[in-house]
Formats: sequence, structure tokens, C-alpha cells
Amino acid sequence: MSKTRTILIVEDSPSLAATYSAQLGPTGHRVLVAGDGKTAYALMREHPVDCLLLDLNLPDMDGLSILEETRSWQQPPAVVVITANASLTTAVSAVRQGASDYLVKPFAAARLLTTLENALAATDLRREVATLRRTVEQAEFGGFTGRSLPMQAVYRVIEAAGRSDASVFITGESGTGKELTAEALHRSSSRRERNFVALNCGAIPKELMESVVFGHIKGSFTGATADQEGAAARADGGTLFLDELGEMDPLLQTKLLRFIQTGTYQRVGESRTRDADIRFIAATNRDPEEAVRQGRLREDLFYRLHVVPIRMPPLRDRGEDILLIARKFLAQYSELEGKPMRRFAADVEARFLAYSWPGNVRQLQNVIRSVVVLGEGEVVTSSMLPPLLEHVTGEPLRRVTTEVPTLSAPMSPSIVTADDIEPLADVERQYIEQAIAACSGNLQLAARRLRISPSTIYRKRETWTTPCEAVELMRLPKAYHG
Repeated sequence: MSKTRTILIVEDSPSLAATYSAQLGPTGHRVLVAGDGKTAYALMREHPVDCLLLDLNLPDMDGLSILEETRSWQQPPAVVVITANASLTTAVSAVRQGASDYLVKPFAAARLLTTLENALAATDLRREVATLRRTVEQAEFGGFTGRSLPMQAVYRVIEAAGRSDASVFITGESGTGKELTAEALHRSSSRRERNFVALNCGAIPKELMESVVFGHIKGSFTGATADQEGAAARADGGTLFLDELGEMDPLLQTKLLRFIQTGTYQRVGESRTRDADIRFIAATNRDPEEAVRQGRLREDLFYRLHVVPIRMPPLRDRGEDILLIARKFLAQYSELEGKPMRRFAADVEARFLAYSWPGNVRQLQNVIRSVVVLGEGEVVTSSMLPPLLEHVTGEPLRRVTTEVPTLSAPMSPSIVTADDIEPLADVERQYIEQAIAACSGNLQLAARRLRISPSTIYRKRETWTTPCEAVELMRLPKAYHG
């Protein structure tokens, strides 16, 4: 059990409580002790408890009432019931009511440790399943729209990293939502009541960048007619988002690194040192490691900020998220423009799925806005689409409820004898790879022809790919990946 947990022993016998506590000592877990139900509730209000070692016979209440109460919590602890032989039936009943396991007095230390480890592992699994269920069912998260597997991974990192002050480095193509991710991280953090300050390092002139970040005093340079606070002062107690960090001047990168390390800075033209408590989030649409190799991004600055990495998936890899987002924009802009547009024709949706969207969500947003402004009627037809989608073809969508491939005709030799039978997994792999090749490497198109989700192909290829194959796959042309 490598992760430190909080264990609450609820036992009215001081000697037994001391024994259990000593037996749990080698685990490194934090151990709390309560001699009655009232004390147990008080401790659970003060500390997030991961597991209860619960004696059923307490002086002020029935242990089963504590079990029943904790089962209704959003993050219930694991409960291991402690009982005597005389009340074994009650212990079994407690397990039926949600207890993870039970221990019959007296029990050995090894039995206690094993039972505790199993209970915590089961609780971890339940929480993981609950998290996955929420993300699968949730099409809206932190300003995002989409329930694809790549976005579920992003949501989970945001949820986990939001509770921390660790620096986050976001990568991804332009238009994938890097700033939206930074805002979601800020809103999910304890800093949510303070400022979120975003700077686009590529849009600010080099000679003004230091003043924009740290501020300046009157007369420090030509045009400085008054004292001016910078982003560092505005973000104090909150979050500073540095977009396109690789575009920042190397000299200023040195000052930024010192600021991150020490939490202190100086305004331009000022000798006084100021303090700031800031959570840093950086982003780039380029390969940051390549920028480090080229000398455009300081290596020590990159690794200082690259504590929690988040890679935003391109829109073309998000499957039917494309349609969810398009429908959302259609409803939003139809209301804004006072238009009656309500839905897309089937061939329009097919074109949306077939197009590669090099500008990602931002491009899709602009396309829908243009369609609403210029079009008429309730249904968006292909004639309303901009020229960039004129030559995109796609089949009308068939809704499917399964992600298991439908192999309409085997591409392998016919089965004549038992020796001709190949493992189904091998045939499936061969068929999917041949389908991708037949679509000139366009994985998205192959997925539609196979009537499966692109994410299904990604998952399967991960299980097929050896480390050596993975290296070769990374060298293939981008089109091969869809």
C-alpha cells in the first residue's frame, strides 16, 4: 500500500484500539482513534477518512447506524466491521449493507493488514468507475462539449490537477481549447475566487513583454507616463496563464524562471522586490521539446513548468464530439441571430465528420457562425456550407449502439479445413489495418466505413503495438493517423 491513507479505528476498548493502531503502524498510514460514535463523526468531519475499522458495539450508538450513514456520502470510506463470534450474523448483515469486509475477534495482525488492503483497493476501484461513469455520461465539462475518450482523459487530469497548485503545461494544436483548459483548472482550484490572468506571449511586442508581465514605474522608459502594475500583481493569489510560452524572449524567460522559483519580482525601473503567490499554467501549439533543442525555450524553465502535462486532442480525433459541438454552436448562434435553424442534414453531418478541421474547434465555430448568418430555413443543407467543405464527401450517418466491428466480408483466405482457422483477434486486426490502408491511411474514414468509433481503433492499436512498432508508427505521415 504505497499511498498514504487515513484510517479511523472506532473501538470502545482502549487496549484493543491501541493494539490495532500499533499493528497498522508499519503501513505508514495516518491512524485516528475514536472510542464512541460521537467522536467518530467529529473526526470524520475534520478529516477525509479512507477506511473505518468499525466495532459494532459502541457505548453511545449502534455501529450499523454509522455504516448506513457513511454509505450515503458522495465519497464513502471503506468499512471493515470488527465483531465477536456471538455477533457474526450481524457482521454478515453489515457486509450485505455495504461493509467491505468483517474481522472476528481475536485476529492476527497479518489478517488485519490484508483485509485493510483489499478494502482500500475495492474502494479505489469503485471511485474510479464512478469517475468514468460521470465523464461518459457528461457531455459538458468545465466549458467543454464532448464525451469522447480523448476528452475524458483531459477531464480527469483537470479534476485531479485542479486540486493542486502544481504547474501545468498544456500542448495542442491551435484552436483545441488550451486557454479553456487553463480556465477550467483555475475554476476547479482553491484559487477560483482570485484572478485568472491570461497572456499571449506571441502577441505582445518583445520590448513591452517585461512591463506587461511585471509592471513598470513612471519614467522607466519612453511612454511610461504613470506607474503600472503587471500581470504578476493582478494574478497574485490566483492563476497566471502563459500562452505560446516559446515565443517569449529568452532574456525574459530567465527573469520568469527566477520569479517562479522565488515568488518575487521587480517592476521595470524599480529596485523594490515584490512578492506574489501564483499558480502557473503554460501552453504552446508547438513541440516544446523541439523548442528546447532549438534554444527558443529554456530547458530549466520548461521542466519547472512541465509538472503536470496535458495534451489537447485535435478535433479530428474526437469522433462524434464534432457533431455535439456543431449542434451546440448552431443553437447558440441561431438564437443570437434570431434564425430558425435547428438541425443539420445527414450529409452535412457526414461532411463534418469526414473533414480534418485543421483549425480545430475554433474553425468549426467560425463555420457554424457563417452558416447561420448567411443561411435560411430550419435545416442546414450542404449548399449552405463554405467552399472549404464543398469537396468533402461522407456517407449519411448510421447510428450504432456497439463499438464491435462488423466484418462484412473476410479479407483472409476461406476456411476449408480446421487448419485454416485463424484466431479471431488476428483476423480482426488484419481487417482493420486493411480498411485503413484502403482509405489511404485516413483512420476517421476507415472507422466510419467499419461502423465503429475511431477511439475503438485507437484502443485496439495500442494493444497491438509493440514498443518498436510504436516508434515506427510515430514516423509515419500524419495522414496515416487520421
